Amino acid sequence: MARAGNRTGNWRIALPLVGGAAVLGLGGLYVTGLVTGGDIEQGTRVRGVDIGGMSRAEARQALDRALGPGAAAPVAMKIGDRVEKAAPAALGLSLDTGATVDLAARTGHDPVTVIGRLFTSADRDIEPVTRVDEPTARAALARLDDSTRQQVRDGSITFDKGAAKAVDARPGIDLAEDRALDTLRAAYQNGSTGPVVLPVERREPQVGAEETNRALEAFARPAMSGPVTVDVAGKRIPITPAVLGEHLTMKPDAQGRLVPALDSKGLLADPAVARPVEQAVQAPRDAVLGLDAAGRVAVDTDSRPGHQVTQAALGRAVMPLLTGTGAGRSGAVATEEVQPDLTSAEAARLGIKEKVSSFTVQFPAAPYRTTNIGRAVELINGSVVLPGEEWSFNRTVGERTKENGFVDGIMINDGRYVKSPGGGVSAVATTMYNAAFFGGVKLVEHGAHSFYIERYPEGREATVAWGTLDLRWVNDTGHALYVQAQSTDTSLTITLLGTKKYDEIKATKGPRTQVTPPAKIKGSGPACEVQTPLEGFDVSVGRDFVQGGRTVRHEDYKTHYTPRDEVTCDPQTPQTAPTTPAPQTAQAQSAQALAAAPARR
Repeated sequence: MARAGNRTGNWRIALPLVGGAAVLGLGGLYVTGLVTGGDIEQGTRVRGVDIGGMSRAEARQALDRALGPGAAAPVAMKIGDRVEKAAPAALGLSLDTGATVDLAARTGHDPVTVIGRLFTSADRDIEPVTRVDEPTARAALARLDDSTRQQVRDGSITFDKGAAKAVDARPGIDLAEDRALDTLRAAYQNGSTGPVVLPVERREPQVGAEETNRALEAFARPAMSGPVTVDVAGKRIPITPAVLGEHLTMKPDAQGRLVPALDSKGLLADPAVARPVEQAVQAPRDAVLGLDAAGRVAVDTDSRPGHQVTQAALGRAVMPLLTGTGAGRSGAVATEEVQPDLTSAEAARLGIKEKVSSFTVQFPAAPYRTTNIGRAVELINGSVVLPGEEWSFNRTVGERTKENGFVDGIMINDGRYVKSPGGGVSAVATTMYNAAFFGGVKLVEHGAHSFYIERYPEGREATVAWGTLDLRWVNDTGHALYVQAQSTDTSLTITLLGTKKYDEIKATKGPRTQVTPPAKIKGSGPACEVQTPLEGFDVSVGRDFVQGGRTVRHEDYKTHYTPRDEVTCDPQTPQTAPTTPAPQTAQAQSAQALAAAPARR
């Protein structure tokens, strides 16, 4: 009994010993799992990078090394047919390796979980955590939309140097920003290496290739197949395809069909057409007025009607010829009779009956002066200014260009003599200014030269500059004014004919004040022009309106002249223009003694 009792007791003791060993073994495995297993389970990969068994810090370093360069590389984006690149940071995109490691790290520390990890090695793929700064991303996409937006373009026809060409249609493309943001986020998350195709919104053109080809064959190429010939008053005038093409267009109508349009106004004004048309038709001629021996206005040359080609008539004649062949490319243009603006009877009706004022300026002879002054006089002579109308030098004479008949001459720019087209026309401006001054009309705009020129009356002279300074006056006499302008190689006269509003206009002049001596300047180079010195000064002039023997109105004008610096040029500099103003004529001197209206810039 005792032995049996002993065996029973030993067996009971053995059980706790075995259980304790198991517990101790499991505890060891638990400790081993905690100590040796790392923070990341074995077999864990992030986009192919194995971080299994690593600590968090080790895993983050491994991901930064392996994935960081790719995550920071420029992102290629395809928008329509264009490919653009931008840094991920500029697009609001970034890789968060810390959050990725947190996602991959072990989450349980109980014995079953820890010990279980020692006996499992299943592969586990983790997607990296990416961040999107939405405001930055949307701003970047908006900029991309602005830079890549493609406007819709209809198919069209162009005419270039006498040839017709088709312009291909092109759809309009706009970036679909909301969808583009989702696409960009997904592509960056997946580590896409190729261009990310961003969604776009397309707008199809109204005119496509089929209509463009039809218009090319049906109209454009026949129109450019050769010249057309128009008959104007018996004169045949050929118009080349190159000239026609300058004024032809094809535009879509409401149904999307390309239809031709001819700019008849532009075609009629084209020198290749305008000059022969002017030669073919006789323009109307205004009555030419003058003064008889008694000083009364008389008709020197009678008016006569003329003929003209209108832009509408030219268009009606040319359009049918463009698709014709052979003789079908020739046709006649109708002309219309045109009455003159000023007839002999009209002159009498407008109250043009006497000389209102007249002024003459003399100047040194020079070829450029003869040309430029003569051309300005030609454009001014015969002007009729109705009551209340404004007369403008720039509007009447036009820009002083070679195309308008002017040549290079000497003029003042920034206080120095320089060469420029139209040099010398200030003599015409000064003459007109004084004719208007003594005609008693309302002076609206004028400006004096920067420094004084001796042949003009002090304070009563004018200069002009295209686009910046004009000479303008308003006819407030109550009757029409006829401008008579004449010139020679050394003088010009402008006379206003009409009906006097005042018995007399008188000019007064004060003394020079604020006198300033000139400086000395040495110049060189082909542009250098010699200048003689002259002091600068201020001067005041007045205009008295006399009626019935007494002054009924008075105006004062002040003019400031800067010094005319003495300019000498290097001896090697060629001198090509007059360097010293001509002395004043007796007429100009007597006019200066009267003095006159101020120049204001």
